[in-house]
Amino acid sequence: MEGKADLRTSTIQLTKGEQKTLVILIIIFHAVGLIGFAIPALYSLFLDLVPFHLLLMVVFVAGSHRPADGRFFLFMGILFLAGYCIEWLGVKGDWLFGKYTYGPTLGIKLDDVPLCIGVNWFLLIYSTGIFMKISRVRSIASRIIIGAFILVLLDLLIEPVAVQLGYWHWAGNAVPIKNYVAWFFVSVIFLLVFESFQFKKQSIVAPVFLATQFVFFILLRLILLLL
Repeated sequence: MEGKADLRTSTIQLTKGEQKTLVILIIIFHAVGLIGFAIPALYSLFLDLVPFHLLLMVVFVAGSHRPADGRFFLFMGILFLAGYCIEWLGVKGDWLFGKYTYGPTLGIKLDDVPLCIGVNWFLLIYSTGIFMKISRVRSIASRIIIGAFILVLLDLLIEPVAVQLGYWHWAGNAVPIKNYVAWFFVSVIFLLVFESFQFKKQSIVAPVFLATQFVFFILLRLILLLL
């Protein structure tokens, strides 16, 4: 019985070679993005590539999940729709995140909200959820709370870069405190949804993506300050 359990566990994991390939690709594409934004002649081109970069990250991150079954794709769909809807509520009224509007950088919009924003919520929630899942934190409640704080910290790094690159714009050019409060509670709800699916232990690909996001936005902020 123990041998069969070990076999079932092993079949849901990527091989070390597959993990390494996906990790390298994630790092390379983020590094290329940093180089592109650092070169003035390529700045506009790389702005146009932002939505495609997000979609490519979905391929890498979602492609690392085992088993890639209906439950996983259901989770993806729920997070995409929930992420889009929460941003639609945010744009249509200032009671949630604050008063803001989306710029052109994130691509095609539906009723003033980029479709890619749902993709972004999936990436962040899934990657944070997997990171907390493979951590030593055993309590589901603790994983959710810590994960939500991690996402708020990431948003603190994203905001100044996102505004400068035209992802979105805040009324009065100032990020309201309630944006971060809302991010925390929305993250708690979405991470609760993640935990409800009880995904098995996954590879390091998604956590590496999450870590890369922190490094990417720190370095991109420095690059933009120097331009």
